Amino acid sequence: MTLLDRAEVLDALFASWDGIDRLLADVSDDEWRTATALPGWRVGDVVAHVIGTESMLLGMPTPEVDVSGLDHVRNPIGQLNECWVRHLGAGTRETVIERFRDVTAQRRAALEAMTDDAWNAPSATPAGPDTYGRFMRIRVFDCWMHEQDIRDALARPADDDELRGSAARLALDEVQASMGFVVGKRGQAPDGSRVAIELTGPLQRTIRVAVDGRARVVDDFGGDAPTTTITLDGLHFIDACGGRSGTEPDVTYDGDVEVGRRIVANLNYVI
Repeated sequence: MTLLDRAEVLDALFASWDGIDRLLADVSDDEWRTATALPGWRVGDVVAHVIGTESMLLGMPTPEVDVSGLDHVRNPIGQLNECWVRHLGAGTRETVIERFRDVTAQRRAALEAMTDDAWNAPSATPAGPDTYGRFMRIRVFDCWMHEQDIRDALARPADDDELRGSAARLALDEVQASMGFVVGKRGQAPDGSRVAIELTGPLQRTIRVAVDGRARVVDDFGGDAPTTTITLDGLHFIDACGGRSGTEPDVTYDGDVEVGRRIVANLNYVI
């Protein structure tokens, strides 16, 4: 079970909501309808998705909408998401933005009133059973990624200071926690592998995964050298993990290049 500092996670989650809110402050109707990297979703649809998830966490029922004929809806979670997107898509830009602000305000109040016992309690999460706090760190990752989706669609990239903020850091923490699965299960790194993922740019860090019976994230390799080193920009790395389409990341490899290429080809682990 993952025990996380509540104040730190909430600071990052609220920062991601504030980042989206600032982007929406002067969005035009044309920009609201601009396509994003997410299949079938425009800028307004991404906002509707965030509203929908936070609404469900407030206990609101999912609207009943037939989304069975949409090619980009491929699983039950996608169906739930799309029901909210289609339902809220009937509203104007102004009403959807107001709904975003209202729902996130309600969620802020609920999360700030939560006890430590409730925060650390077992919970269902998109990553499997864990604590409610881990679920909220996953929400940081999701909301921060959607802020970047909006930025990319509007050609308003985050600056370096924003990419070094708490939301970006915790989003990357969440991605790092899944790298054992990505390297071992999806990338099929063989037993004995020591994989170092070197991230450059504002999201600079080194993620180390050792495969010893099972793949797991480690602090170091105990003095041993990596068997595979993968080097790429941190933002491009998170984009690849989130399955965002676009330019292929510029990657360099050292050591066992075949293993490295297989891992990069399978970085997308998000539903």
